Amino acid sequence: MRIGISCYSTFGGSGVVATEVGKALAARGHEVHILSPSLPPRLVGFEDRITFHEVRASPYPLFEDAPYSIALGSKMADVAEHYHLDIIHAHYAIPHAMAALLARMAIPNLKVVTTLHGTDITVVGSDPSYLPMVKMAIRESDGVTAVSEYLRQETIRTFGVDRTIEVIGNFVEPPGLERPDCRAWLAPKAAFVLTHISNFRPVKRVMDVLKIFERVRQAVPARLVMVGDGPDRLEAEAYCRDQGFASEVRFTGKQLDIGTVLACSDLFILPSATESFGLAALEAMGHRVPVIASRVGGLPEVVRHGVDGYLEAMGDVDAMATDAVKLLKDEDLRLTMGDAARERALGTFAEGPIVDQYEALYRQVLGQGARKPVLVG
Repeated sequence: MRIGISCYSTFGGSGVVATEVGKALAARGHEVHILSPSLPPRLVGFEDRITFHEVRASPYPLFEDAPYSIALGSKMADVAEHYHLDIIHAHYAIPHAMAALLARMAIPNLKVVTTLHGTDITVVGSDPSYLPMVKMAIRESDGVTAVSEYLRQETIRTFGVDRTIEVIGNFVEPPGLERPDCRAWLAPKAAFVLTHISNFRPVKRVMDVLKIFERVRQAVPARLVMVGDGPDRLEAEAYCRDQGFASEVRFTGKQLDIGTVLACSDLFILPSATESFGLAALEAMGHRVPVIASRVGGLPEVVRHGVDGYLEAMGDVDAMATDAVKLLKDEDLRLTMGDAARERALGTFAEGPIVDQYEALYRQVLGQGARKPVLVG
């Protein structure tokens, strides 16, 4: 098949998943075209059967902002026509699915599959400014998937759509066996390493991570690694200085080699206000790292409480800290949970079966009859 994939070029879950799906499809012999405003971090830029297409919105004096959605739709139509694409797989309802529907109006035989990742439904999509267009994108796509049952239910509740939405979870690749030993400088004096990875936005509750660490460090020698960047980073760094433990916390910024960080970690902390899936938690589990997280959104579909880690009420930093100390003081329990986490990540969320589901969905929509043009009104 000839497949176009449209995604954000970010370190966030949707960009990571879209890129990894594209790479997996290319490895199976499909021709993949990735459309994004810049090269996604997980795409090295020169891979067999993958072509990257940069999308740029040209400025014009009458536009207050460059119309990226129109530029994206036009680019999709151009790529679809010249490379004879069968499908556009849009990761995120807006602008990607909307742009794909515009491209389908220009290329009538083009099929559109939309994957919903989370904030396109729970935040952006529910905004009255965008809700009608998001609802149409969901209704008019030839196939729709959500990354968790939680998100599927939220989509139905928010938009009242009467159509099939298939749950296809995220996946992780098996970690490489050889990783640099970073403990020597991350955790001197045999301290334990706690890790958090996010975009440092309010929904991730970065300050809760620090409050959990405050409690843990009083019970066991520990270091905290904070991976990522975003609006809450400055507040977090200031808090560490004010509380006198800045030397025990390392803010790394955005990192491409997440695997090395996780390979040196003992626990992963994710106290989010909501998560549609929790890809960062799954990646940690793939590296045998137990997860301590909030019992919100799609996280209970990924992390099994008491098996792969612990799930506590959102905001309950005392309970999360207690869980962390318990695991760090009991090596057998920590290793047992780590083994269970890896088995779940590489079994239930293995790449092969999940890419199989996407391929099956593509073939299903390609077997359908020709679509009528989308009418808005």
